[in-house]
Amino acid sequence: MNNRRTVYAIAAAWTMFWLLMIATAVQDFLRDGGQGLWKPVLWESSSAVVATLLLALQRRFTRRHDHLLGSPLRWFGMQLLWAPVYWLGFVPLAFGIRHGVYALAGETYEHEDWLPTLLYEDVKISVFFGIFVVIQFGLLSYRALMEEKLRAEQANALLRQAQLQQLTQQMQPHFLFNALNTISSLMHTDVERADATLIQLADVLRATLEHSGRQLAPLSTELRLLRGYAHLMSERYTDRVRIAWHIDEAMHGCEVPLMSLQPLLENVFKHTVERRRQPTRITIAALRDGGELVLRVEDDSGRLEPERATDGGIGLRNLRERLTVLHGGAASLRLLQLEPAGVRAEMRLPCAC
Repeated sequence: MNNRRTVYAIAAAWTMFWLLMIATAVQDFLRDGGQGLWKPVLWESSSAVVATLLLALQRRFTRRHDHLLGSPLRWFGMQLLWAPVYWLGFVPLAFGIRHGVYALAGETYEHEDWLPTLLYEDVKISVFFGIFVVIQFGLLSYRALMEEKLRAEQANALLRQAQLQQLTQQMQPHFLFNALNTISSLMHTDVERADATLIQLADVLRATLEHSGRQLAPLSTELRLLRGYAHLMSERYTDRVRIAWHIDEAMHGCEVPLMSLQPLLENVFKHTVERRRQPTRITIAALRDGGELVLRVEDDSGRLEPERATDGGIGLRNLRERLTVLHGGAASLRLLQLEPAGVRAEMRLPCAC
């Protein structure tokens, strides 16, 4: 709760309370046939001024005990120490104001003897004091709860950002290592192709730097990075891989975790293409399924080992963690064995496109 709004709310409630007290006193005064409307207004106004002064002093000197709100008995005990201040200060101050104003008006303020007056007024102010303290405890506790909730949300947001940054940084060197390894192998067989591949890598890295610090990017950006990676890997495994793209262009604006498709494609090269001499066909698809964006990377030759289905290596583990941090249970990633052969990696993300 905003501190200034809290003060305004308390001030408004306090003002309404005393206006109600004044209105009631005026009504009773008129019903009893009293003369001089200013008198009941003075009685309750003087009580309001003194009660406000005492309450302000109490708050000023007990503010340092707000850390005890979590221990209500101790907090109330510190407030209770102020009860004698109300007992000793309220009647002399409030009645002093009344006597002074009456004297200025050329009249005498009359009331019962001082002892019965003190007893009656102290009982009344004790009731008010108890109500004020309970209300104050409720408001301060609610404000402390809201502040704690806000701090927790801020801490979670910072932790979430740090986790995402760490996971992204783990994935990008993995990508760079594979790309440089591809260029290194080409340099011994075809310098021109190595040079072209290096240019392709530079374009991919430039695109990555353009989105540095971001965790989400439009699907169109992610596909640009993926096509660059696919080109790099296709150069390394010439004549051993064919890639088909089935992309619903209407989904280009949907945001996806940056560099989330690359580890899926990398898995195909690592677990299927590298182990085969025959050509492998890879299909990359992006389509809508209800309110979800479905991203698929599948091959026609791979076999899904049990440990790969449950774990998937550092790339897939990191990707699963990123999906959890970004979307909770609204996103998923799973590997499926296709028949008679092939493995499909399917990622589902919420998308409002």
